[in-house]
Amino acid sequence: MRKRRLMNEINVVPYIDVMLVLLVIFMVTAPMIQPGSIDLPSVGKSSLPPMAPLEVIIKADTSLGLRDRATGGAEQAVTRSELASRLKAAQAANPQQAVLIAGDRSVKYEVVLGVMDELQRQQVARIGLLVLPVAEGK
Repeated sequence: MRKRRLMNEINVVPYIDVMLVLLVIFMVTAPMIQPGSIDLPSVGKSSLPPMAPLEVIIKADTSLGLRDRATGGAEQAVTRSELASRLKAAQAANPQQAVLIAGDRSVKYEVVLGVMDELQRQQVARIGLLVLPVAEGK
C-alpha cells in the first residue's frame, strides 16, 4: 500500500480569476462614477492683503528712526519716549500691522533688546526683527 502524501501547495488560479474579474468590473464602472462637487460657503468679508510693516530703525549712534512702508518709507527721527506712543497710535488704527526692528550691524544687541523690551512693556503687538539674508555664494 502506498502512503498518501499531503499536498502542501495552494492552487492560486481561482484567486487570479476572481482578481481579474474584479479588475474588469472596476475598469468598466470607474468612468461612470461622477466626482462629487462641494458647495463651499461664502463669506461677506474678503480677506485683506497684509499691511506693510512699520520699521523702527536703530542707527549706529543708538538714535531711533521710524519708517512707515505703507506711506512711502520716509524716515522720521523719534525719541524712545514718543516711539511707543506713535506705534500704539498706528496699531490702534490697524491692530494687525507688524512692527519690525532694524538694528545697525555695529549696534550692541543689548540696545536692540532694550527697544524690543520697551515696546513689549507698552503692549505694542506683533514685534519682529528685520535682517538681511546671507548671499548664496558666501
